[in-house]
Amino acid sequence: MSDHSEPAEATAAIDPAALPSGTGCLECESTGGWWFHLRRCAACGHIGCCDSSPSQHATAHAATTGHPIIQSFEPGESWFWDYSNDQFYKNGPALAEPSSHPLDQPAPGPRGRVPADWQTRLH
Repeated sequence: MSDHSEPAEATAAIDPAALPSGTGCLECESTGGWWFHLRRCAACGHIGCCDSSPSQHATAHAATTGHPIIQSFEPGESWFWDYSNDQFYKNGPALAEPSSHPLDQPAPGPRGRVPADWQTRLH
């Protein structure tokens, strides 16, 4: 995995003003699912679950919309990932707040929907 400083060549795929779609994975919330970690689309603000999560909604969103860049939506993390070239970026432009899910929201989450055997269900 590369450790580039910023996805400068991908600026067109990032909208710093796009607000997050919520505090949890949009699709998991609508279906009663759960997630391991959350990712935020840098183009439109869609919040999806990570590739370790059972449903991998962040990657599915990127594939169906053509929005290639995500940012971690975990507290204390600000890195970006570009699906179009499989590049990791430890920095990037500041996106509209909030920059993570609420601190009291557990990972995995959401509280009350994570199965007891969640670790065996990760990818």
